Amino acid sequence: MIRPGSADDLAAINRIYNHYIKQTIITFDVDPWPREKRAEWFTHYHETGRHRLLVADAGGEVTGYATSSPLRPKAAYNTSVETSVYLAPRSTGQGLGHRLYQSLFEGLAPEDVHRAYAGIALPNPASIKLHLRCGFQSIGIYHEVGRKFGSYHSVQWFEKTLAGKP
Repeated sequence: MIRPGSADDLAAINRIYNHYIKQTIITFDVDPWPREKRAEWFTHYHETGRHRLLVADAGGEVTGYATSSPLRPKAAYNTSVETSVYLAPRSTGQGLGHRLYQSLFEGLAPEDVHRAYAGIALPNPASIKLHLRCGFQSIGIYHEVGRKFGSYHSVQWFEKTLAGKP
């Protein structure tokens, strides 16, 4: 089941995200998020509007989540969002990321959102495949923009046009 995220989901969301911080270059965060930081992060999301948090719930267990967040803080960027999907490691490769994105974009359809953007730390062929499958197009690469685990990593940026109301 895919549903809006709630405060009760934050511990599971943090477990998923902190795994990627500690084990991968998929996120450029380098320190695990404490509970308090996740609680503050949660205040930016709503069940309606441009900025949403959806979770995949398998019998009461959060197995993944998707977000649409502000792209930049300046007002002219308001009709653009940055999207992300994170899955519990054992939930990857089953189409769950695609279902989360489908639900997110269906929810955003009536909103005043013109474009969605996603940055993918390289290499990450599974995420690139997901974004292309969901209608994103590659628009460029920030070369060696971040350093994690002693190496520089590039980020490939993707864009998706949304049919949001004008």
